[in-house]
Amino acid sequence: MSSENENGEGGAEGASPEQLALIRESVRQAKVPRAKPRTWRGAELAKELPVARVLVDKGVLHLDRYFDYAVPAELDADAQPGVRVRVRFGAGRHRVREGRREGGGLIDGFLVARLAESDYPGPLAALAQVVSPERVLSEELLGLARAVADRYAGGLADVLQLAVPPRSARAEQRPSPEPLAPPGRPEAGSWERYERGAAFLESLASGGAPRAVWNALPGPAWSEELARAVVATLASGRGALVVLPDGRAVARVDAALTSLMGKGRHAVLTADAGPEKRYREWLAVRRGSVRAVVGTRAAMFAPVQDLGLVALWDDGDDSHSEQHAPQPHARDVLLLRAAQDKCAFLLGSWSCTVEAAQLVESRWARPLVAGREQVRSAAPLVRTVGDADLARDEAARAARLPTLAWQAVREGLRQGPVLVQVPRRGYVPRMACANCRAPARCRHCSGPLQAQGSGADLRCGWCGREEGAWHCPECGAFRLRAQVVGARRTAEELGRAFPAVPVRTSGREHVLDTVPGTPSLVVSTPGAEPVAEGGYAAALLLDGWAMLGRPDLRAGEDALRRWIAAASLVRPQSAGGTVVVVAEPTLRPVQALVRWDPVGHAVRELGERAELGFPPVSRMASVAGPGEAVAEFLRTAELPSEAEVLGPVPVPVTAVGRPRRVGAPPPGEQWDRALVRVPPGSGAALASALKAAQAARMARGGAEAGVRVRIDPPDIG
Repeated sequence: MSSENENGEGGAEGASPEQLALIRESVRQAKVPRAKPRTWRGAELAKELPVARVLVDKGVLHLDRYFDYAVPAELDADAQPGVRVRVRFGAGRHRVREGRREGGGLIDGFLVARLAESDYPGPLAALAQVVSPERVLSEELLGLARAVADRYAGGLADVLQLAVPPRSARAEQRPSPEPLAPPGRPEAGSWERYERGAAFLESLASGGAPRAVWNALPGPAWSEELARAVVATLASGRGALVVLPDGRAVARVDAALTSLMGKGRHAVLTADAGPEKRYREWLAVRRGSVRAVVGTRAAMFAPVQDLGLVALWDDGDDSHSEQHAPQPHARDVLLLRAAQDKCAFLLGSWSCTVEAAQLVESRWARPLVAGREQVRSAAPLVRTVGDADLARDEAARAARLPTLAWQAVREGLRQGPVLVQVPRRGYVPRMACANCRAPARCRHCSGPLQAQGSGADLRCGWCGREEGAWHCPECGAFRLRAQVVGARRTAEELGRAFPAVPVRTSGREHVLDTVPGTPSLVVSTPGAEPVAEGGYAAALLLDGWAMLGRPDLRAGEDALRRWIAAASLVRPQSAGGTVVVVAEPTLRPVQALVRWDPVGHAVRELGERAELGFPPVSRMASVAGPGEAVAEFLRTAELPSEAEVLGPVPVPVTAVGRPRRVGAPPPGEQWDRALVRVPPGSGAALASALKAAQAARMARGGAEAGVRVRIDPPDIG
């Protein structure tokens, strides 16, 4: 006993005979001193496989490896591969007692394997705790997480933070329902409209693994078609995973699946569900109770058993790009899963990204499209208003809205609701030819040219070279113009022009899901367009230059995608559906919209990027941070011999008090950014070199002056 117990009022000297007898009996029964949990000093080790290999959740690259720990006998049954554990980390070699390392702080981790002996020659610390016997990390999920970490030059622990949701003890204690028998094969339904649609569905139902890029027809049928693909996969006895850009799209596919199969056959994984419910649904998938998953970006790691299909809708949407390290894109994660599990792959959208076109051009996937007659019967009539029309239009000069748009609104309101798409604020202008509007690009690296202040000097936004004698390679003109954002008060103008018609808005602050089919004006930002009952009678796509003039390689592709997404909500031309786009009709994205040919636009974009060495044909990474730190990083990084470094160039300073974008410098700080480009086939070497350089820098304690590395940055100018 301690002196504190001897001198206290409850000491043994003042104890009654009955209490002394109880104390003696407890001492006799305690033959072996009980080890202290979380240190397990003197505790017996597990007789078989006494070593646990653990991935510690430190989140730093130079510790991106496994560490070995001793397994106490009392934890032997629960310490199985895949469980969450807690370990002590950070104790030095000198802190050894009774042959075991002690000390260090408690951190979380995953037990990935049990071994008979360790490669580490020194003493091992003991596992501190098995948090839960639930095996949440499978070998397949661990392999996928490692592939994603290598692909994006990130740490395995960071990927598992995205892949495995936080634990909820209450959810773990609840048993998951028994799995249901596979459903029957679905009918082809509206898949018959596509040239190979019925065959694709039949292949899924027969246990095949077809890979397709699906250019969906306009209209609301896409959610049911996606649901039928899931049901066909389940009918073969396999699992299916569908990733969608937002909760509204998830709700539509969820309703379609419930209509086809009933409840209890699929799980919905979204952040809106709350941590406990989401973890309960995730556990049902991990335990095999449910074999179909529909969800937003985080669902790309869902542990679906016997995976037969991975599907992604609208891969060009920004929501599919993860904002937390290492910032993977859902499309690339699902491509890795399709290769790892040898399962079917479906990439669908109303439009077509360059990455999707590359999958078809490389013959990794086959196109799943409808014939031209089907496209014409499903698409609305598209009309354009260019600069020449605006110059001749008195109404456009007075009210900043062309006469053709007024007429389309007036005619549309007689039949139903009218959609008005207005670009978001804050698009940064770039320079373009004043004659033909072709973007002004650097002659050295083809990066975007930017005006330096109010002067006439031009500088490349990628490599930083000055351009003194620019001329347009398309038309030979020498004059430049800045692409400017159009009218900001279009919604107010429409409201005053049609005072008897209700005006609804849908945007960042308040996004509408649906609107009634009665006459109304619906003003929406891109991506927030609600679905109208029976479809919109007309749509206005305003201020096209605001999207086409963004300083981004994907400006044209993204503008076409947003236009087609809005136009797909309009009734077919046979039902009077009309779309008016205010943009120069000779531009390629506008022509693709008029012809309703997003695939052709993507194929031509892919060809041009191949000639210029742009992504996705080449692989690119960005290195951003304080100027001296970026320069030192590039000096020490052992980049592939074929790597080309563009820049560094200054990054726009974030104003104090304004929202900070992910990856942007802290408010008021001046950062530089360099782009590293490698040809096809060297992407893995580039990621490995950047990861090694970042890990070495962190090991030296250089994390104070942060350098941010991102593979395949979405914004490269």
